[in-house]
Parts: sequence; structure tokens; C-alpha cells
Amino acid sequence: MGLRKLKSIKYNGKQLREILEAHELFFRGKNGGARADLTGADLSHADLSGLNFSGAILRNASFEGSNLRTARLPGADLSGACLKNADLRNTDMTEAILPGADLTEAQASGVEFFRCNLSNACFEGARLRNVNLRGATVTGARFSGADMGVAILRETDLTGADLSGVDLSTALLPKGFAPPQAAKKSA
Repeated sequence: MGLRKLKSIKYNGKQLREILEAHELFFRGKNGGARADLTGADLSHADLSGLNFSGAILRNASFEGSNLRTARLPGADLSGACLKNADLRNTDMTEAILPGADLTEAQASGVEFFRCNLSNACFEGARLRNVNLRGATVTGARFSGADMGVAILRETDLTGADLSGVDLSTALLPKGFAPPQAAKKSA
């Protein structure tokens, strides 16, 4: 089954395309614009690649299995959003708000998470290669089993983050951070 097309998605009786056109006007400071508020929207299994959600309100929205490649989400509020199995590759989420978001097994390589609030977010089993988490808040975030090869974690306080089963050998770590040692096998 393919992904849902933008023109087939409605939210509160409006076409998603129309909501995003008004949001683009809002983002550019033009007359007739309105910030997109898609709180609780079902945007699962949709092709949303390359769209501009900058500053949009997306609290508790479902993007499960959606394609958001190269989408722009700086400053977007994704608190509690479901992004399970979503394709987020090369997405800009600079300063996005994602506390409690579920990114389990998301394809998130190349994502810009610079200065994001990722507290209590779940990244279990996610592919996070070449991501920038510099300055992000990750308290309570769960990264267990995630692929974090070449991740940028400089200036990130990793206190309280679950990094169990994560290979950080190629990650750029904060000064003074000592990654947990892998459990040694007894002979």
C-alpha cells in the first residue's frame, strides 16, 4: 500500500493542502496567513516530504510511517507526537519541541536536532546516523538500540538519557563525557 497523498488528507473539515498554504503565508508574514494548528491530526502513512511545517502546532499528531524527508520543522511543537517508523532523513528540526514524542525505529539520519527539546522522547531502535544533537535537551530520552554513528552530541547534557546498547565510538561527545562500557563477557 502506498503513502497517502496530500490532497486526500483532511483535518477538521479542511484540506491539509489549504491549511499548509495558509501556513506558508503566515510563515512569510503575508496577509491571509494562519499558523497551522494540527493538534491530534492523523497524518500517518502520508507523503509529506519537503513541506514547510516551521513553527506549526503538531501536538499529539500521528506521523507514523509517513515520509517527511527534507521537511522543514524548525520551532514546530511536536509534543507527544507519534513519529514511529517515519522517514525523517535530512529534515530540519532546529529548535523543535518534541518532549514525549515517539520516534521508535524512525529513519532519522541527517536530521538537524540543534537545540531541540527532546526530553522523554523515545528513539529506541531509530537510525540516527549523522544527526546534530548539539545543545539539545535529552533528559529522560530513550536511545536504547539506536544507531548513532557519527552523531554530534557536543554541548549536549546527556545526564538522564538512556544510551544502553548504543555504540558511541564514532560520535562527537561532550567534553568529559565517558560513554558507558559494554558489559564484559565472563570467561
